[in-house]
Amino acid sequence: MAEIKAADVKALRESTGAGMMECKKALVEANGDPAEAAKILKEKGLAAVAKRAERATSEGRIFVRTTGNKIGIVEVTCETDFVANNSDFVALGEKLLDITFSKGYTQVEQEHKDLLLELATKIRENMAVTKVALIDIPENAAAATYVHSDHKTASAVIVKGSTADAVKQFAYDCCLHLAAFTPAYITQKDVPQAYIDEQTEIFKAQMDADEKVSSKPENVKQGILQGKIKKHLAEICFVDQMFVKDDKVTVANKIQQIGKEVGATLEFGQITLYVLGK
Repeated sequence: MAEIKAADVKALRESTGAGMMECKKALVEANGDPAEAAKILKEKGLAAVAKRAERATSEGRIFVRTTGNKIGIVEVTCETDFVANNSDFVALGEKLLDITFSKGYTQVEQEHKDLLLELATKIRENMAVTKVALIDIPENAAAATYVHSDHKTASAVIVKGSTADAVKQFAYDCCLHLAAFTPAYITQKDVPQAYIDEQTEIFKAQMDADEKVSSKPENVKQGILQGKIKKHLAEICFVDQMFVKDDKVTVANKIQQIGKEVGATLEFGQITLYVLGK
């Protein structure tokens, strides 16, 4: 039986992140071989991760980076906010962005999962890479990103047609708008008919329950119903919402105003909003 020195236990702990007693037990089992002991710890760690696979991962972070003409976004979830704020977890997010850019990944790939597993094994908490995006910024376009202070909401907006400073500021303000109002859709064309039908039935039921409304003529009730639907769609669609920095105009109107200011025809490119776990 090889002698297990305290220095060896400490070295194994530093390299694996496992507890002192676990490291000592692994070294004893491996007859003092550090590589074999690390393998044993990894196997035990993987087993621990597997046991936690059903646990909810409602915490985590969204990582965003702009490099050249691309925007990379990675969402990583975990069980606790303690881990989400851990420096190793933050470093992992940056590494995941690194491989996203270097490999051109536009979705979660096995390489993301493998990199995550290394930390999950060390920390022994259920984790997942849940979203990966790589957004191209076209020529003659302004792009902006925003990550909320809790790192659970992130947005990216591309405005095509100009790279003027006013357009860049507008793109950033739109990012703030998305994070603040979290619209469900970009335009009314994006809203599924099934959703509109369901919401229409809800409004009808509400109107039927209101004696003042239910007693009105059918054509009046239809007008009220259509008004309710129109108002609701304007509230959930980005371009129809009142702009966060100017509540007198809609987002659609604001982009036209900015276009006139800079002498260009502007239009939205890709618009992205991530809310952790949604």
